[in-house]
Amino acid sequence: MKWFKKDVKEKMPGQSEAVTRGLLIFADTGSVMQAEQILKEESYDIKVVSPPAKYRSGCDLCVEFPLVEEPGIARLLKQIGLPPIDVLPVSKNGLEPLRLCRTKDFGNYLMVRSANMKITIDKKTKRIVNISGGGCPDVPYLACQMVGRVLAESPEPVMIGFSLCAYSLNTAREEMLKIAGGEDASSGRPHTH
Repeated sequence: MKWFKKDVKEKMPGQSEAVTRGLLIFADTGSVMQAEQILKEESYDIKVVSPPAKYRSGCDLCVEFPLVEEPGIARLLKQIGLPPIDVLPVSKNGLEPLRLCRTKDFGNYLMVRSANMKITIDKKTKRIVNISGGGCPDVPYLACQMVGRVLAESPEPVMIGFSLCAYSLNTAREEMLKIAGGEDASSGRPHTH
């Protein structure tokens, strides 16, 4: 009978895992953007992600952070009057954030989507061919300022827009720069920041 008990003691695959990351849930996206800026200035290893469906209501965002840093982060956010409404652990077996950026390859074109905003470039020339999505009033202006420009030479959306859509588009642009770079292949101009 002892050999039956041996199986009980062995760890089942995926049964438990160390939880090392957490999510800061805020009441609104403006608070997320503020917290992101402050925490990055303080050199915390954070990133903005989409919250799990249970915590989503529209275009919400949350901050993913190392759980070991929770006391310092919580203290800092409380001191500046920006406490999260909830702090959740992240694990493969339970709650997990959704990727903020998704990429789609259309052959000659590459699209990155962040939340509801999309940026599409010509893969050969690295020129922005389309900006779409969102519902904020500054989206047409952002598109007007960016479409037709080489990706790396286009303005940063957060510098010319003031909405969640501008923030999401900025995230998509940064991801596109990581994936495709910013050099205009037809002119040989280097990637610039």
